[in-house]
Amino acid sequence: MSLLRSRLSGALDRLPAPVRRWVRPRRLVAVCGAGVLACTVVVGGSVAAVRTTSHGHLYYSAESAPSAPVAVVFGAEIYPDGRPSPFVVGRLTIALDLYRAGKVRAVLVTGDHGRWTYDEPDTMRAWLVAHGVPRSKVVPDYAGFDTYQSCARARRIFGVRRALLVSQDFHIPRAVSLCRSVGIDADGVGDTSMHQTDVYPRNWSRDQLADVKAVYDMAVRPDPQYLGRHEPGVERAVRG
Repeated sequence: MSLLRSRLSGALDRLPAPVRRWVRPRRLVAVCGAGVLACTVVVGGSVAAVRTTSHGHLYYSAESAPSAPVAVVFGAEIYPDGRPSPFVVGRLTIALDLYRAGKVRAVLVTGDHGRWTYDEPDTMRAWLVAHGVPRSKVVPDYAGFDTYQSCARARRIFGVRRALLVSQDFHIPRAVSLCRSVGIDADGVGDTSMHQTDVYPRNWSRDQLADVKAVYDMAVRPDPQYLGRHEPGVERAVRG
C-alpha cells in the first residue's frame, strides 16, 4: 500500500495545483478501493443469481440429459478458412450425441451471421450434416448475436417452448438462466472437452463478467436486435 501511495504521489506532483489540492493519495486509494469493492459485489451477486436460477437444470453428458423436442446450439468462433473452432466442435459433438441417442428430434443452430464473410450457423449446420444429421433436422438462426438474443429469438421467432441448450460448461448456466427468463423450459448440457486447454481459464473468467449483463437482460428482457415473422422451421423439423 505504501508503494502505491508513493507512486500516486509522484503522479499527482505532475498535476496542476488546483487539482492537487483536491486529489490526495489517501483519498484516491480510498476511491479506488471502493470501486473495486463495488465491482466485486456486482459481479459476485450476478454470478450467484445466474447459478441460482439455473440450479437443477444442468447436465454434462448426452446420457444424463433429459429429452426435449429440440437442441439449441450456441455459436462461437469460426476460423477465417471456414473451420469451426474447438469450442464449436465440442458443442456440436454434444448435439450430435443427443440426436443419435434420440434425446432431441431437431437442432437449432444459432449464431452470428452479421456480415457475409462470417457465418456461424451455416458452418455448424454443415458440420452436423457431414456427421449424419439430416439437413431437414437442422435449422439455422442467423441473428443470434449473443446468448440473450439467441434465447429470445428461439422463443419469439421459432416458437421454442422446451429445449436442451448446448454450450461449454462455463457458459451453460448463463444460457439456461436467460432462456428460462424468456419462457423456454430449458435444461443445459455443458461440454467439458476444453478443460485442459490454455484458453479455458480466460474464457471462464470472461463468462463470469458476462453474468452482469445477463442479470440485466433477465430483468429488462429487451427486444433482440432483429425480430420478424414466425419461422416454422423448428416445428417442421420436430414433426418430420
